[in-house]
Amino acid sequence: MSNDRLSQLLDEYAQLEKQMEDPSIHSDQALVRRVGRRFAELAPVYAAHTELEAARADLTAARELAAEDPSFSAEVDAVAAVLPALEEKLGEMLIPRDPHDAKDVIVEIKAGEGGQESALFAGDLLRMYTRYAERRGWVVEIIDAQDSDLGGVKDVSVAVKTKGVPDGGHGVWSRMKWEGGVHRVQRVPVTESQGRIHTSAAGVLVLPEAEDVDVQIDPGDIRVDVFRSSGPGGQSVNTTDSAVRITHLPTGIVVSCQNEKSQLQNREQAMRILRARLLAAAQEEADAAASDARKAQVRTVDRSERIRTYNFPQNRITDHRIGYTAYNLDLVLGGELDAVLDALGEADRAARLAGESEISRRP
Repeated sequence: MSNDRLSQLLDEYAQLEKQMEDPSIHSDQALVRRVGRRFAELAPVYAAHTELEAARADLTAARELAAEDPSFSAEVDAVAAVLPALEEKLGEMLIPRDPHDAKDVIVEIKAGEGGQESALFAGDLLRMYTRYAERRGWVVEIIDAQDSDLGGVKDVSVAVKTKGVPDGGHGVWSRMKWEGGVHRVQRVPVTESQGRIHTSAAGVLVLPEAEDVDVQIDPGDIRVDVFRSSGPGGQSVNTTDSAVRITHLPTGIVVSCQNEKSQLQNREQAMRILRARLLAAAQEEADAAASDARKAQVRTVDRSERIRTYNFPQNRITDHRIGYTAYNLDLVLGGELDAVLDALGEADRAARLAGESEISRRP
């Protein structure tokens, strides 16, 4: 257990507690959210430390009593027996966490190889994540969507947010970060007349939603183009130039939004996505500079490798990074994602305890 790190976190907790008690902080709601989230992250550490210190004090008192009266020796043994578990619990909490764990996310789902079947599968993934969010009590907001002709989606961006401050600092990112990558489906498409099983794929990108303080965008670094919104098949669905395309000139990142009715609203939504993408790019650049190669974990969203397969004939879901397989695909698509996400989280925890930065992908 790192006493230096523990001291730093406890000092930060005390500072945040004072900051939250200052009435002036409430004039800046963005600051209130940031302070509240970080305070919630550190609260379990403070509670575990307090519990451990109380147990140590009880042990000292029991030993003093036992020195005067041997009948208290059993109490000494009982109190001493709980210390290792409390120390291990606090030690695990001191392992550096993902700095984005308390954040909300933006999820982008794009149809890939497979034509209409891929778009239908992308729609299935959107419903799966929406139902999962509902189970968790999160809020889902569609930022932009391009539907396909048969009811699927070609491209969709949604924001997934917690209500209020996430418990223990475990925000949407702490769960959904595992979902970025290529998702492969094996099933008989509705367009298949011969009953043959087809394989197609959809890409999922999960980004921690950035706030203004996370990413500063120079207005001179972006180019904004406007155009008319289009629906399935490319037909125009708007008679005004309300759709917005923003190009970040230094990086070449391009974001388009056409879901809202006004140009201003589409611009605001596009800027949300752009900030999230720039935050992810900055994080990867920082990791590379620190020679932490990230091992192609889902946060890098390496679209050249599948992370998961959904096999409908066998009702099977397989996550290739950790070798997880279950035969409850129907339930998973209905939003029961916790089992596979728990397995990924446990693999990540084990990797961090072993001194690795994160889980590695094993396709």
